[in-house]
Amino acid sequence: MIIKPRTRGFICTTAHPQGCAEQVQRQIDYVQARPGIQGPRNALVIGASTGYGLAARIVAAFGARANTVGVYRPGERSGGRTASAGWYNSAAFEQAALEAGLKSFSVTGDAFADETKAKAVDLIRKELGQVDLVIYSVATARRTNPRTGEPSTSVLKPIGQPYTNKTVNFHDGEVSLVTLEPATEEEIQGTVDVMGGDDWQMWIDALREGGVLAPDATTVSYSYIGPELTQAIYRQGSIGRAKDHLEATAKRLHEQLAAGGGRAYVTVGKALVTQSSSAIPVVPLYISALYKVMKEKGIHEGCIEQMYRLFADRLYSASADSVPVDEEGRIRIDDWEMRADVQREVADIWSRIETANIYELTDLAGYRREFFQLFGFETDGVDYEADVDPNVGVPNVV
Repeated sequence: MIIKPRTRGFICTTAHPQGCAEQVQRQIDYVQARPGIQGPRNALVIGASTGYGLAARIVAAFGARANTVGVYRPGERSGGRTASAGWYNSAAFEQAALEAGLKSFSVTGDAFADETKAKAVDLIRKELGQVDLVIYSVATARRTNPRTGEPSTSVLKPIGQPYTNKTVNFHDGEVSLVTLEPATEEEIQGTVDVMGGDDWQMWIDALREGGVLAPDATTVSYSYIGPELTQAIYRQGSIGRAKDHLEATAKRLHEQLAAGGGRAYVTVGKALVTQSSSAIPVVPLYISALYKVMKEKGIHEGCIEQMYRLFADRLYSASADSVPVDEEGRIRIDDWEMRADVQREVADIWSRIETANIYELTDLAGYRREFFQLFGFETDGVDYEADVDPNVGVPNVV
């Protein structure tokens, strides 16, 4: 079939297998062109099919020659739909790892479910013995607590009072004002339940109880802080409460793992085009301005550049015994985004943005292109007029 992008709001409902494979290969090429990393031996990546999770798996495998296990939702083709971008990404990664002589396995299922954790533990025990790196990179809107059976839903809302600011429809470039009503206490708690650290703790507990977590294991999850103009909708909003919980979980895990030489960190990354960030009002417009400034300064990074820097310069550098952290114990790889000169220029752009000048003042065109590349579209070297087979299998999937 000939596959074209079909969008519904901030979601693309189709994905292109060859485009996704090309995007994965470009990330692999980036890592292989850089110095090798004395990193993990066996890595488990929970949320491994897109974004930071996929990039971390690529860096672990092709930068450190680690064996990897990726956990992600199944997304095979069904009916007249293509498979998900995550499914195609994972198929491409597994094939490349196989050709490189690396052990790699995929565990598909709901990351929140006990059954998925048990499958991963059994696989690790059988194939790898233990893992010494656990990446937790799960971003979703809903979770069913496996202990209580209670469902929770996350929201992206301010707390305390309504919030009004500029936003953009990144499909047509229209800038408008958006007002978001504050979250209720129930919505805040639901967001913490979904996006906080509970499930991360459950994964580490399951791995330890199953005997498959190396005593000196490192575990990492991800957060974001951002500038003042996004604080109300992000860090001081409902999602910020969840990130506070995630960071408190990291401190608790760090204490639990320290006796064996293990470590737990939350890594604060830069603003990036992801399926999650595209759903947050205001943020796509901010990212478009940020990309303009950082690209002009030659310091722009995507997921793979961020993850390579995390591994090579922070977690597994020559001085990894003293990983640089901020006053809250977080690893900061948002340092270039938060530079005073960068934020000053972004603020100046923000004050002047309107529909008439958005393509002149920002990199909205780059944002839009990168959004479609998440789903395998708008990728150089791919013939989008050619028939392709949407049925793609993933090697070593359980």
